[in-house]
Amino acid sequence: MTYGYVRVSSQTQNTARQMEEMRKYGLTHNYIYVDKQSGKDFERKSYQRLKRRLKKNDLLIVKSIDRLGRNYDMIINEWYDLTKKIECDIFVIDFPLLDTRIEGKNLMGKFISDLVLQILSFVAQNERETIRQRQKEGIRLAKERGVHMGRPKYILPNNFEEVVTRYHSKEITHTTALEILKMNRGTFFKYAKMYK
Repeated sequence: MTYGYVRVSSQTQNTARQMEEMRKYGLTHNYIYVDKQSGKDFERKSYQRLKRRLKKNDLLIVKSIDRLGRNYDMIINEWYDLTKKIECDIFVIDFPLLDTRIEGKNLMGKFISDLVLQILSFVAQNERETIRQRQKEGIRLAKERGVHMGRPKYILPNNFEEVVTRYHSKEITHTTALEILKMNRGTFFKYAKMYK
């Protein structure tokens, strides 16, 4: 049986390009597993379902090695799990040298495939670390320029102090306070305790 695995890093990213590649290899929707989350580890719902389904001599197709994962050691270990323990084959579309259907034919093929896997896994992790480093530098520079990071600061209604004082003095209930202020319960109590 042949299966495809498609992964994008977030819910907002599009899988269309990878799905089109899978269809070129004759895969229908029922045989393509899709995850919309980071490749930092293999704790992904669809991937785990796929892995449970894979059997000896099945073929797993992925667009590129970084779609499988981005952590060097984890990719190597996962590759070993799939090809040696489950004994399925893997084909990486963007890098045809990573095709375990060829690897078993001779020692040189196996050597080249293992070497290419190690190089590409290293590149995938290195790219991830570079992105993380750039993000950290960008955040640091933004903070130095006085840019506020994270959620915008919540602005309390003008009459908050007056209403919360009435609430604390038991003149009104919290339900009435929420109606007057048009606030949700959690936000009200978070700020109300600061005015005790």
